[in-house]
Amino acid sequence: MKKSKFSIIVVYQKKNKFAEECIEHCLKLDCPSFEIIAISNENDNWDKRVKIHAVGDIPPSEKRDIGAKIAKGEILAFIDDDAYPKKDWLKKAEKYFGSEEVAAIGGPGVTPHSDNILQKAGGYIYSSWFGASPSMRYRYIQSKEREVDDYATCNFIVRKNIFKKIGGFDTKYWPGEDTKFCLDLTKKLNKKIIYAPDVVVYHHRRPLFRKHLKQIKSYGMHRGLFAKKFPETSFRLVYFLPSLFVLGLVFGWVSYFMHPFLFKAYAVVVSLYFLTIFINSVFSKNVMLIPFVFTGTFLTHLWYGIAFIHGILNKDLSRVRRIL
Repeated sequence: MKKSKFSIIVVYQKKNKFAEECIEHCLKLDCPSFEIIAISNENDNWDKRVKIHAVGDIPPSEKRDIGAKIAKGEILAFIDDDAYPKKDWLKKAEKYFGSEEVAAIGGPGVTPHSDNILQKAGGYIYSSWFGASPSMRYRYIQSKEREVDDYATCNFIVRKNIFKKIGGFDTKYWPGEDTKFCLDLTKKLNKKIIYAPDVVVYHHRRPLFRKHLKQIKSYGMHRGLFAKKFPETSFRLVYFLPSLFVLGLVFGWVSYFMHPFLFKAYAVVVSLYFLTIFINSVFSKNVMLIPFVFTGTFLTHLWYGIAFIHGILNKDLSRVRRIL
């Protein structure tokens, strides 16, 4: 197979320790042909091998589009500035593009060992079977290869000609531009996105509780809005479950006034839920993590469920952004 030249695109606001770590690891990649494009608010001083472009304070989706226009490579490799690639990232990625049907791949964003205890707790919630659900946790761990129709840009690699054909990211959506892009790729162009478990980046987590829950709120509100706007990939039971839990938790108290048996059943279900959270927390195999994972999982489900309902009830993205 012809060796492809990759264009790595990193976007960020201003130079920071995470961006420095990301660029440093990109420069050490085991790949014969690639370029690194850094899109920032302002000019920064990087290694001369990094192409720097200052574009001002614009959303990440617009920055990624600018990076794609500048790119010389056949394949665009998007990575978040708070992530860094495994040394064989691009080397492992290349084999998946042997088939023309495969337009893009997404790899797992694994929590780094260097993250602190509150970050690791957030990472475990995302990657655990009861935190993010069995059907979503593959994004945060190395799981089995599969075809997917929605993937995040923290570790997303796509053919440049396909990217151009779609018209890049829909820049009015952020976050969520990746969901819209993947929808266009799979439904309009009938191309494939493959989850590639060996194409690994290490993604620093938002620490519990405030920063983690702020991110969860953003995810929930946009997914709620997308459940209406893009039901092909967002109107799925797994996204509704936290909201159903919230509604059950709130309105279950009504059973107290209806019948003692109904209230007992409600109490049993709630008790089983918290028991399951505890068991899931114990599976972290780290005594220090257990209290944070237990509390964080409950708050994650609660906060996402409320935010998802907000997203559904809002008519457009501008209103969602004002709430965020």
